[in-house]
Amino acid sequence: MLIGGMTDATPILALADFLADPVEPADFPKHEVHFWNNRWAGEVGLGDLDAAAQAAHFGRFEPLPGNLPQPLALRYHGHQFGVYNPQLGDGRGFLFAQLRDRDGRLLDLGTKGSGQTPWSRQGDGRLTLKGGVREVLASSYLEALGVNTSKSFALVETGEQLARNDEPSPTRSAVLTRLSHSHVRFGSFQRLAYLEQGAEMARLVEYCVDQFHPQAADPDLARRACNLLEGIAVATGKMIGQWMAAGFVHGVMNTDNFNITGETFDFGPWRFLPVSDPNFTAAYFDEQGLYRFGRQPVQGGWALQQLASALLATGADADDLAKALAPYQLAYRDSFVAHTHGLLGIAPTGEAEDDVGFLQAFYAWMTESEAAWPQVFHDWFGGSASEARAAASPQSALYTDAAFAPLKAQILARDPVRPERLSHDIFQRPAPPSLLIDEVEALWDPIVETDDWSAYEQKLADIEALRLARWG
Repeated sequence: MLIGGMTDATPILALADFLADPVEPADFPKHEVHFWNNRWAGEVGLGDLDAAAQAAHFGRFEPLPGNLPQPLALRYHGHQFGVYNPQLGDGRGFLFAQLRDRDGRLLDLGTKGSGQTPWSRQGDGRLTLKGGVREVLASSYLEALGVNTSKSFALVETGEQLARNDEPSPTRSAVLTRLSHSHVRFGSFQRLAYLEQGAEMARLVEYCVDQFHPQAADPDLARRACNLLEGIAVATGKMIGQWMAAGFVHGVMNTDNFNITGETFDFGPWRFLPVSDPNFTAAYFDEQGLYRFGRQPVQGGWALQQLASALLATGADADDLAKALAPYQLAYRDSFVAHTHGLLGIAPTGEAEDDVGFLQAFYAWMTESEAAWPQVFHDWFGGSASEARAAASPQSALYTDAAFAPLKAQILARDPVRPERLSHDIFQRPAPPSLLIDEVEALWDPIVETDDWSAYEQKLADIEALRLARWG
Protein backbone atom coordinates (compact mmCIF):
# COMPACT_ATOMS: atom_id res chain seq x y z
CA MET A 1 0.00 0.00 0.00
CA LEU A 2 1.16 3.54 -0.62
CA ILE A 3 2.16 5.23 2.58
CA GLY A 4 2.26 8.89 3.36
CA GLY A 5 5.47 10.88 3.52
CA MET A 6 8.19 10.86 0.89
CA THR A 7 10.87 9.75 3.34
CA ASP A 8 9.00 6.64 4.47
CA ALA A 9 7.57 5.79 1.08
CA THR A 10 10.74 6.13 -0.98
CA PRO A 11 13.85 5.51 1.16
CA ILE A 12 15.94 5.01 -2.00
CA LEU A 13 15.96 8.80 -2.40
CA ALA A 14 18.43 9.04 0.48
CA LEU A 15 20.98 7.27 -1.76
CA ALA A 16 20.07 8.82 -5.10
CA ASP A 17 23.00 11.25 -5.08
CA PHE A 18 25.47 8.41 -5.69
CA LEU A 19 23.37 5.36 -6.60
CA ALA A 20 21.18 6.59 -9.43
CA ASP A 21 20.44 9.16 -12.12
CA PRO A 22 17.02 10.76 -12.62
CA VAL A 23 15.73 9.99 -16.11
CA GLU A 24 12.74 10.58 -18.34
CA PRO A 25 10.67 7.67 -19.66
CA ALA A 26 10.32 7.25 -23.40
CA ASP A 27 7.31 8.84 -25.08
CA PHE A 28 5.61 5.85 -26.66
CA PRO A 29 2.98 6.15 -29.41
CA LYS A 30 0.78 3.39 -27.95
CA HIS A 31 -0.15 2.05 -24.51
CA GLU A 32 -2.00 -1.27 -24.77
CA VAL A 33 -1.99 -3.35 -21.59
CA HIS A 34 -1.47 -7.06 -22.28
CA PHE A 35 -0.78 -8.16 -18.71
CA TRP A 36 -1.78 -6.78 -15.34
CA ASN A 37 -0.97 -8.65 -12.15
CA ASN A 38 -4.23 -8.26 -10.24
CA ARG A 39 -3.10 -10.31 -7.26
CA TRP A 40 0.10 -8.39 -6.62
CA ALA A 41 -1.50 -5.05 -7.48
CA GLY A 42 -3.87 -5.71 -4.61
CA GLU A 43 -0.97 -6.56 -2.31
CA VAL A 44 0.67 -3.17 -2.86
CA GLY A 45 -2.41 -0.97 -2.88
CA LEU A 46 -2.85 -0.60 -6.65
CA GLY A 47 -5.73 -3.01 -7.10
CA ASP A 48 -8.22 -0.25 -7.88
CA LEU A 49 -6.42 1.15 -10.94
CA ASP A 50 -8.64 1.01 -14.03
CA ALA A 51 -7.30 0.40 -17.55
CA ALA A 52 -6.67 4.09 -18.18
CA ALA A 53 -4.71 4.48 -14.94
CA GLN A 54 -2.73 1.33 -15.67
CA ALA A 55 -1.67 2.77 -19.04
CA ALA A 56 -0.91 6.15 -17.48
CA HIS A 57 1.34 4.81 -14.73
CA PHE A 58 2.85 1.78 -16.48
CA GLY A 59 2.97 3.00 -20.09
CA ARG A 60 3.58 6.73 -19.72
CA PHE A 61 5.05 6.33 -16.20
CA GLU A 62 3.21 9.21 -14.65
CA PRO A 63 4.38 9.21 -11.00
CA LEU A 64 2.28 7.37 -8.45
CA PRO A 65 0.88 9.68 -5.74
CA GLY A 66 3.33 10.25 -2.89
CA ASN A 67 6.07 8.30 -4.65
CA LEU A 68 9.20 8.96 -6.70
CA PRO A 69 8.74 12.25 -8.56
CA GLN A 70 10.98 10.99 -11.36
CA PRO A 71 12.30 7.53 -12.32
CA LEU A 72 15.83 6.59 -11.24
CA ALA A 73 18.28 4.64 -13.42
CA LEU A 74 20.59 2.81 -11.01
CA ARG A 75 24.35 2.75 -11.44
CA TYR A 76 26.33 -0.47 -11.06
CA HIS A 77 29.23 -2.50 -12.40
CA GLY A 78 29.54 -6.25 -12.77
CA HIS A 79 31.33 -9.34 -13.98
CA GLN A 80 29.88 -10.44 -17.30
CA PHE A 81 30.93 -13.98 -18.19
CA GLY A 82 33.82 -13.57 -15.76
CA VAL A 83 35.07 -10.25 -17.17
CA TYR A 84 34.69 -7.09 -15.09
CA ASN A 85 32.73 -4.35 -16.83
CA PRO A 86 32.67 -0.82 -15.31
CA GLN A 87 30.37 0.52 -18.06
CA LEU A 88 27.08 -0.88 -16.78
CA GLY A 89 23.93 0.55 -15.22
CA ASP A 90 20.21 0.54 -15.98
CA GLY A 91 20.45 0.94 -19.74
CA ARG A 92 16.84 0.23 -20.67
CA GLY A 93 15.07 0.37 -17.36
CA PHE A 94 14.69 2.35 -14.17
CA LEU A 95 13.28 2.24 -10.67
CA PHE A 96 9.78 3.67 -11.04
CA ALA A 97 8.35 3.46 -7.52
CA GLN A 98 8.74 1.98 -4.05
CA LEU A 99 5.72 0.47 -2.33
CA ARG A 100 4.82 -1.36 0.84
CA ASP A 101 2.85 -4.59 0.84
CA ARG A 102 0.23 -5.51 3.41
CA ASP A 103 2.95 -6.61 5.83
CA GLY A 104 4.89 -3.36 5.49
CA ARG A 105 7.66 -4.94 3.41
CA LEU A 106 9.38 -2.54 1.02
CA LEU A 107 9.07 -3.48 -2.65
CA ASP A 108 10.50 -1.90 -5.81
CA LEU A 109 8.81 -1.45 -9.17
CA GLY A 110 11.47 -1.58 -11.87
CA THR A 111 11.10 -1.47 -15.62
CA LYS A 112 12.52 -3.06 -18.74
CA GLY A 113 12.25 -1.34 -22.11
CA SER A 114 11.27 2.10 -20.76
CA GLY A 115 13.75 4.11 -22.84
CA GLN A 116 17.31 5.31 -22.98
CA THR A 117 19.31 6.34 -19.92
CA PRO A 118 22.91 7.55 -19.40
CA TRP A 119 23.84 3.85 -19.30
CA SER A 120 22.29 2.73 -22.61
CA ARG A 121 25.65 2.43 -24.41
CA GLN A 122 24.23 3.09 -27.91
CA GLY A 123 21.27 0.82 -27.21
CA ASP A 124 17.73 1.98 -27.97
CA GLY A 125 16.50 1.29 -24.44
CA ARG A 126 13.57 -0.74 -25.74
CA LEU A 127 12.15 -4.22 -25.19
CA THR A 128 10.51 -6.42 -27.79
CA LEU A 129 6.97 -7.54 -27.12
CA LYS A 130 8.13 -11.12 -27.47
CA GLY A 131 10.76 -10.55 -24.78
CA GLY A 132 8.09 -9.13 -22.49
CA VAL A 133 5.75 -12.06 -23.13
CA ARG A 134 8.56 -14.49 -22.36
CA GLU A 135 9.32 -12.83 -19.02
CA VAL A 136 5.66 -12.68 -17.98
CA LEU A 137 5.37 -16.40 -18.66
CA ALA A 138 8.66 -17.34 -16.99
CA SER A 139 8.17 -15.31 -13.83
CA SER A 140 4.60 -16.59 -13.47
CA TYR A 141 5.74 -20.20 -13.91
CA LEU A 142 8.61 -19.77 -11.46
CA GLU A 143 6.19 -18.44 -8.89
CA ALA A 144 3.86 -21.38 -9.55
CA LEU A 145 6.80 -23.72 -8.85
CA GLY A 146 7.52 -21.94 -5.56
CA VAL A 147 10.73 -20.24 -6.69
CA ASN A 148 11.63 -16.86 -5.16
CA THR A 149 11.33 -14.56 -8.14
CA SER A 150 10.57 -11.05 -9.29
CA LYS A 151 6.94 -10.75 -10.34
CA SER A 152 5.88 -9.43 -13.72
CA PHE A 153 3.54 -6.59 -12.80
CA ALA A 154 2.48 -4.98 -16.08
CA LEU A 155 3.21 -5.51 -19.77
CA VAL A 156 2.25 -2.67 -22.10
CA GLU A 157 2.64 -2.76 -25.88
CA THR A 158 4.15 0.54 -27.01
CA GLY A 159 3.58 0.70 -30.77
CA GLU A 160 7.16 1.01 -32.02
CA GLN A 161 8.91 -1.25 -34.53
CA LEU A 162 12.25 -2.57 -33.35
CA ALA A 163 15.18 -4.15 -35.17
CA ARG A 164 16.85 -7.10 -33.45
CA ASN A 165 19.41 -9.61 -34.66
CA ASP A 166 17.95 -12.53 -32.67
CA GLU A 167 14.33 -12.47 -33.91
CA PRO A 168 12.56 -11.52 -37.16
CA SER A 169 12.54 -7.74 -37.56
CA PRO A 170 10.95 -5.29 -37.48
CA THR A 171 9.22 -6.58 -34.38
CA ARG A 172 6.69 -5.16 -31.95
CA SER A 173 7.78 -3.30 -28.82
CA ALA A 174 6.67 -3.28 -25.18
CA VAL A 175 7.61 -2.08 -21.73
CA LEU A 176 7.59 -4.45 -18.76
CA THR A 177 7.32 -3.49 -15.12
CA ARG A 178 8.46 -6.03 -12.54
CA LEU A 179 7.96 -6.10 -8.79
CA SER A 180 10.96 -7.06 -6.67
CA HIS A 181 11.84 -6.92 -3.02
CA SER A 182 14.92 -4.89 -3.96
CA HIS A 183 16.44 -3.33 -7.06
CA VAL A 184 19.95 -3.28 -5.51
CA ARG A 185 22.39 -5.63 -7.26
CA PHE A 186 25.73 -7.14 -6.30
CA GLY A 187 27.16 -4.82 -8.95
CA SER A 188 25.95 -1.78 -6.99
CA PHE A 189 28.53 -2.65 -4.31
CA GLN A 190 31.16 -3.52 -6.89
CA ARG A 191 30.89 -0.07 -8.43
CA LEU A 192 31.43 1.72 -5.12
CA ALA A 193 34.45 -0.46 -4.33
CA TYR A 194 35.89 0.17 -7.79
CA LEU A 195 35.49 3.95 -7.33
CA GLU A 196 36.82 3.77 -3.75
CA GLN A 197 33.71 5.46 -2.41
CA GLY A 198 33.91 4.17 1.15
CA ALA A 199 31.43 6.61 2.71
CA GLU A 200 28.85 5.81 0.06
CA MET A 201 29.47 2.08 0.57
CA ALA A 202 28.66 2.52 4.26
CA ARG A 203 25.40 4.28 3.36
CA LEU A 204 24.42 1.50 0.95
CA VAL A 205 25.15 -1.18 3.56
CA GLU A 206 23.05 0.74 6.10
CA TYR A 207 20.13 1.01 3.64
CA CYS A 208 20.22 -2.70 2.79
CA VAL A 209 20.35 -3.71 6.45
CA ASP A 210 17.58 -1.36 7.51
CA GLN A 211 15.20 -2.22 4.69
CA PHE A 212 15.93 -5.83 3.74
CA HIS A 213 18.18 -7.60 6.26
CA PRO A 214 17.38 -6.15 9.71
CA GLN A 215 18.87 -9.24 11.36
CA ALA A 216 22.29 -7.94 10.21
CA ALA A 217 22.13 -4.78 12.35
CA ASP A 218 25.27 -4.02 14.35
CA PRO A 219 26.82 -0.74 15.57
CA ASP A 220 30.12 -1.61 13.91
CA LEU A 221 30.18 -1.10 10.12
CA ALA A 222 32.56 -3.99 9.43
CA ARG A 223 30.46 -6.38 11.49
CA ARG A 224 27.31 -5.06 9.86
CA ALA A 225 28.78 -5.69 6.41
CA CYS A 226 29.67 -9.28 7.32
CA ASN A 227 26.21 -9.89 8.73
CA LEU A 228 24.66 -8.45 5.58
CA LEU A 229 26.81 -10.67 3.40
CA GLU A 230 25.73 -13.72 5.36
CA GLY A 231 22.07 -12.81 4.89
CA ILE A 232 22.56 -12.34 1.16
CA ALA A 233 24.49 -15.62 0.93
CA VAL A 234 21.67 -17.53 2.61
CA ALA A 235 19.02 -15.90 0.40
CA THR A 236 21.04 -16.64 -2.75
CA GLY A 237 21.63 -20.25 -1.73
CA LYS A 238 17.91 -20.77 -1.15
CA MET A 239 17.08 -19.30 -4.55
CA ILE A 240 19.54 -21.46 -6.47
CA GLY A 241 18.39 -24.58 -4.61
CA GLN A 242 14.89 -23.77 -5.84
CA TRP A 243 16.17 -23.26 -9.40
CA MET A 244 17.78 -26.68 -9.42
CA ALA A 245 14.65 -28.44 -8.16
CA ALA A 246 12.48 -26.58 -10.68
CA GLY A 247 14.81 -27.42 -13.58
CA PHE A 248 15.32 -23.72 -14.29
CA VAL A 249 18.31 -22.42 -16.26
CA HIS A 250 18.81 -18.69 -15.72
CA GLY A 251 21.15 -18.20 -18.65
CA VAL A 252 23.13 -15.10 -17.67
CA MET A 253 24.39 -15.26 -14.08
CA ASN A 254 26.47 -12.09 -14.26
CA THR A 255 27.02 -10.33 -10.93
CA ASP A 256 24.78 -7.46 -12.04
CA ASN A 257 21.95 -10.00 -12.38
CA PHE A 258 21.96 -10.94 -8.68
CA ASN A 259 20.06 -8.84 -6.18
CA ILE A 260 20.51 -8.65 -2.43
CA THR A 261 17.26 -10.40 -1.51
CA GLY A 262 17.77 -13.60 -3.49
CA GLU A 263 15.11 -13.08 -6.15
CA THR A 264 15.28 -14.37 -9.71
CA PHE A 265 15.43 -11.53 -12.23
CA ASP A 266 16.99 -10.44 -15.54
CA PHE A 267 16.65 -13.90 -17.01
CA GLY A 268 16.75 -13.10 -20.71
CA PRO A 269 17.61 -16.41 -22.43
CA TRP A 270 16.07 -18.63 -19.71
CA ARG A 271 15.00 -22.22 -20.25
CA PHE A 272 13.22 -24.94 -18.29
CA LEU A 273 14.74 -28.37 -18.71
CA PRO A 274 12.81 -30.85 -20.84
CA VAL A 275 14.92 -33.62 -19.30
CA SER A 276 17.72 -33.66 -16.76
CA ASP A 277 20.97 -32.51 -18.36
CA PRO A 278 23.68 -30.91 -16.20
CA ASN A 279 25.33 -29.50 -19.34
CA PHE A 280 22.23 -27.77 -20.67
CA THR A 281 23.00 -24.14 -21.59
CA ALA A 282 20.26 -21.56 -22.07
CA ALA A 283 22.10 -18.75 -23.88
CA TYR A 284 23.30 -19.39 -27.42
CA PHE A 285 26.16 -16.96 -26.79
CA ASP A 286 27.41 -18.90 -23.74
CA GLU A 287 29.75 -20.92 -25.91
CA GLN A 288 31.82 -22.29 -23.01
CA GLY A 289 28.78 -23.30 -20.96
CA LEU A 290 29.84 -21.07 -18.05
CA TYR A 291 26.24 -20.75 -16.88
CA ARG A 292 25.07 -24.26 -17.75
CA PHE A 293 22.44 -25.84 -15.53
CA GLY A 294 24.72 -28.05 -13.45
CA ARG A 295 27.16 -25.20 -12.78
CA GLN A 296 24.60 -22.77 -11.36
CA PRO A 297 25.36 -23.51 -7.68
CA VAL A 298 29.08 -22.94 -8.27
CA GLN A 299 28.43 -19.73 -10.17
CA GLY A 300 26.21 -18.44 -7.38
CA GLY A 301 29.06 -18.97 -4.93
CA TRP A 302 31.49 -17.21 -7.25
CA ALA A 303 29.19 -14.19 -7.53
CA LEU A 304 29.00 -14.00 -3.75
CA GLN A 305 32.78 -14.03 -3.57
CA GLN A 306 32.86 -10.94 -5.79
CA LEU A 307 30.38 -9.25 -3.47
CA ALA A 308 32.58 -10.15 -0.49
CA SER A 309 35.58 -8.62 -2.24
CA ALA A 310 33.65 -5.39 -2.75
CA LEU A 311 32.68 -5.30 0.94
CA LEU A 312 36.35 -5.17 1.93
CA ALA A 313 35.87 -1.44 1.36
CA THR A 314 33.87 -1.31 4.61
CA GLY A 315 36.97 -2.26 6.59
CA ALA A 316 35.71 -5.78 7.18
CA ASP A 317 38.38 -8.44 7.62
CA ALA A 318 38.80 -10.85 4.70
CA ASP A 319 38.59 -13.88 7.00
CA ASP A 320 35.37 -12.60 8.55
CA LEU A 321 33.85 -12.06 5.12
CA ALA A 322 34.90 -15.58 4.12
CA LYS A 323 33.16 -16.94 7.21
CA ALA A 324 30.04 -15.00 6.26
CA LEU A 325 29.97 -16.87 2.95
CA ALA A 326 30.13 -20.29 4.60
CA PRO A 327 26.33 -20.65 5.11
CA TYR A 328 25.77 -20.46 1.36
CA GLN A 329 26.44 -24.13 0.75
CA LEU A 330 24.21 -25.31 3.58
CA ALA A 331 21.42 -22.95 2.53
CA TYR A 332 21.69 -24.26 -1.03
CA ARG A 333 21.67 -27.90 0.09
CA ASP A 334 18.75 -27.48 2.47
CA SER A 335 16.76 -25.55 -0.13
CA PHE A 336 17.41 -28.13 -2.83
CA VAL A 337 16.31 -30.92 -0.48
CA ALA A 338 13.24 -29.08 0.78
CA HIS A 339 12.13 -27.85 -2.64
CA THR A 340 12.54 -31.20 -4.38
CA HIS A 341 10.42 -32.80 -1.67
CA GLY A 342 7.95 -29.90 -1.89
CA LEU A 343 7.54 -30.32 -5.64
CA LEU A 344 7.00 -34.05 -5.09
CA GLY A 345 4.50 -33.32 -2.33
CA ILE A 346 6.29 -35.51 0.20
CA ALA A 347 7.98 -34.81 3.52
CA PRO A 348 11.75 -35.14 3.97
CA THR A 349 12.85 -37.64 6.58
CA GLY A 350 14.69 -34.90 8.44
CA GLU A 351 17.90 -36.91 8.34
CA ALA A 352 20.26 -34.91 6.15
CA GLU A 353 22.27 -37.91 4.99
CA ASP A 354 19.16 -39.86 3.97
CA ASP A 355 17.54 -36.91 2.21
CA VAL A 356 20.68 -35.91 0.32
CA GLY A 357 21.24 -39.53 -0.67
CA PHE A 358 17.70 -39.70 -2.01
CA LEU A 359 18.25 -36.57 -4.09
CA GLN A 360 21.50 -37.88 -5.52
CA ALA A 361 19.85 -41.12 -6.58
CA PHE A 362 16.70 -39.39 -7.82
CA TYR A 363 18.47 -36.89 -10.07
CA ALA A 364 20.94 -39.51 -11.32
CA TRP A 365 17.95 -41.58 -12.43
CA MET A 366 16.35 -38.50 -14.00
CA THR A 367 19.50 -37.92 -16.07
CA GLU A 368 20.03 -41.55 -17.06
CA SER A 369 16.38 -42.27 -17.89
CA GLU A 370 15.77 -38.96 -19.72
CA ALA A 371 12.36 -38.80 -18.08
CA ALA A 372 10.38 -35.64 -18.84
CA TRP A 373 11.22 -33.30 -15.96
CA PRO A 374 7.83 -31.65 -15.31
CA GLN A 375 5.99 -34.94 -15.86
CA VAL A 376 7.86 -36.77 -13.11
CA PHE A 377 6.98 -34.16 -10.49
CA HIS A 378 3.38 -34.16 -11.71
CA ASP A 379 3.12 -37.94 -11.60
CA TRP A 380 4.54 -38.37 -8.11
CA PHE A 381 3.13 -35.33 -6.34
CA GLY A 382 1.71 -36.75 -3.12
CA GLY A 383 3.87 -39.87 -3.01
CA SER A 384 1.75 -42.92 -2.22
CA ALA A 385 -1.41 -40.86 -2.77
CA SER A 386 -0.42 -40.42 -6.42
CA GLU A 387 0.64 -43.99 -7.20
CA ALA A 388 -2.40 -44.65 -9.38
CA ARG A 389 -1.77 -41.46 -11.39
CA ALA A 390 1.84 -42.43 -11.93
CA ALA A 391 0.69 -45.80 -13.23
CA ALA A 392 -1.48 -44.02 -15.82
CA SER A 393 1.23 -41.53 -16.83
CA PRO A 394 2.39 -41.19 -20.44
CA GLN A 395 5.80 -42.35 -19.18
CA SER A 396 4.56 -45.04 -16.78
CA ALA A 397 6.89 -47.60 -18.35
CA LEU A 398 9.84 -45.78 -16.79
CA TYR A 399 8.36 -46.33 -13.34
CA THR A 400 8.21 -50.12 -13.76
CA ASP A 401 11.88 -50.33 -14.68
CA ALA A 402 14.17 -51.94 -12.13
CA ALA A 403 16.30 -48.80 -11.97
CA PHE A 404 13.37 -46.83 -10.54
CA ALA A 405 12.32 -49.43 -7.96
CA PRO A 406 14.56 -48.19 -5.10
CA LEU A 407 13.45 -44.60 -5.71
CA LYS A 408 9.81 -45.59 -5.81
CA ALA A 409 10.20 -47.30 -2.46
CA GLN A 410 11.69 -44.16 -0.94
CA ILE A 411 8.99 -41.92 -2.40
CA LEU A 412 6.23 -44.17 -1.08
CA ALA A 413 7.88 -44.39 2.34
CA ARG A 414 7.75 -40.62 2.81
CA ASP A 415 4.62 -39.00 4.18
CA PRO A 416 2.44 -37.15 1.66
CA VAL A 417 2.20 -33.40 2.22
CA ARG A 418 -1.09 -31.68 1.41
CA PRO A 419 -2.69 -34.80 -0.13
CA GLU A 420 -5.95 -32.83 -0.37
CA ARG A 421 -4.33 -30.93 -3.23
CA LEU A 422 -4.58 -34.04 -5.37
CA SER A 423 -8.29 -33.37 -5.93
CA HIS A 424 -7.44 -30.17 -7.81
CA ASP A 425 -8.21 -30.18 -11.51
CA ILE A 426 -4.52 -29.84 -12.37
CA PHE A 427 -3.76 -33.24 -10.88
CA GLN A 428 -6.58 -34.88 -12.82
CA ARG A 429 -4.85 -34.06 -16.08
CA PRO A 430 -2.49 -36.57 -17.71
CA ALA A 431 0.24 -33.91 -18.04
CA PRO A 432 1.04 -30.75 -16.07
CA PRO A 433 1.31 -27.17 -17.31
CA SER A 434 4.89 -26.72 -18.51
CA LEU A 435 6.92 -23.99 -20.17
CA LEU A 436 9.42 -25.52 -22.54
CA ILE A 437 10.82 -23.20 -25.17
CA ASP A 438 8.90 -24.83 -28.03
CA GLU A 439 5.67 -24.13 -26.17
CA VAL A 440 6.60 -20.47 -25.81
CA GLU A 441 7.31 -20.20 -29.53
CA ALA A 442 3.94 -21.80 -30.25
CA LEU A 443 2.22 -19.22 -28.04
CA TRP A 444 3.97 -16.38 -29.84
CA ASP A 445 3.06 -17.48 -33.38
CA PRO A 446 -0.65 -16.57 -33.22
CA ILE A 447 0.19 -13.25 -31.52
CA VAL A 448 2.54 -12.13 -34.26
CA GLU A 449 0.45 -13.58 -37.09
CA THR A 450 -3.12 -12.59 -36.17
CA ASP A 451 -2.86 -10.75 -32.84
CA ASP A 452 -4.53 -13.74 -31.19
CA TRP A 453 -3.68 -13.74 -27.48
CA SER A 454 -5.97 -16.59 -26.47
CA ALA A 455 -3.30 -19.31 -26.21
CA TYR A 456 -1.05 -17.03 -24.16
CA GLU A 457 -3.94 -16.16 -21.83
CA GLN A 458 -4.87 -19.82 -21.45
CA LYS A 459 -1.28 -20.69 -20.58
CA LEU A 460 -1.24 -18.01 -17.90
CA ALA A 461 -4.53 -19.35 -16.54
CA ASP A 462 -3.07 -22.87 -16.40
CA ILE A 463 0.06 -21.59 -14.66
CA GLU A 464 -2.05 -19.78 -12.07
CA ALA A 465 -4.08 -22.95 -11.54
CA LEU A 466 -0.82 -24.82 -10.96
CA ARG A 467 0.27 -22.25 -8.37
CA LEU A 468 -3.01 -22.59 -6.52
CA ALA A 469 -2.93 -26.38 -6.74
CA ARG A 470 0.54 -26.63 -5.28
CA TRP A 471 0.73 -23.74 -2.82
CA GLY A 472 -2.57 -21.84 -2.67
